[in-house]
Amino acid sequence: MKIDIDLVAQHMRETAAAVILPRFRALDAAEVREKSGPKDLVTIADLEAEARLTPLLQDLLPGSVVVGEEACEKDPGRLALLAGDAPVWVVDPVDGTLNFAKGDERFCSMVALVHRDELVAGWILDPVADRWFAGERGAGAWRYGPDGRQGRLAMAESAPLDQLEGAFNFRFVPEEWRGDLRTRADAHFKAHKRIGCAGQEYMRLLQQDYQFACWTINMPWDHGAGALMVAEAGGHLARFDGRAYRPSEITGGLLIAPDRACWADIRQNVLAEAGALGANQVRRGF
Repeated sequence: MKIDIDLVAQHMRETAAAVILPRFRALDAAEVREKSGPKDLVTIADLEAEARLTPLLQDLLPGSVVVGEEACEKDPGRLALLAGDAPVWVVDPVDGTLNFAKGDERFCSMVALVHRDELVAGWILDPVADRWFAGERGAGAWRYGPDGRQGRLAMAESAPLDQLEGAFNFRFVPEEWRGDLRTRADAHFKAHKRIGCAGQEYMRLLQQDYQFACWTINMPWDHGAGALMVAEAGGHLARFDGRAYRPSEITGGLLIAPDRACWADIRQNVLAEAGALGANQVRRGF
């Protein structure tokens, strides 16, 4: 299927200008609500951005459907569309909503195109900086600015674990394993952090600021776009047990590294031997 990469980015930028940026640092209390808890929020910007993007994306590809984060909150069954025959636009209208609601610039918008549970293309927009990243399967991944394409993306080179910096998300790790896992991460990596926005973490990977990333729960709107671009930039990504990433599968973990050897090194030294963390827990994604 032929996709106009630039037109998708244009729709995302125009949506950000119309309904996201005007609400940044200007939200009323009534425009923010909790979903599953105080760290899981939705704002009027999330809702309006998804509603605006949905018809625009569907018009670009007749017969396509949209799986949006906010629509799936109301109807989780929409996730089944990812493995269907129709092309699927996966939309995260505001990734890092907690940051957005706090006035922190580390948020973004993401769109991925999926067909029969395979990633086809992906976009990540940083609305504040007006920069974006886009990739298409088999065609590479690229960085863009207001004046257009700026350069092809490549993952950082591999290095020993004690020279690696990256993102490590402990949020969904059971408490009985979290401390031991954090101790191992502290001992092996040069630095690891979590900034509360998967899209911003993917951007750091794609700019070589990070060399690895590890997440335990993988909602498709958080990872589809970034996973496609990491693969196109030459990185290695897989579930904790080595299986390939599929957008429809939200458990099993996701580990990203510059290459397969580095991935295996992290898997062996940080994940697999983390105290009581055995093979069964790794396979389930903790």
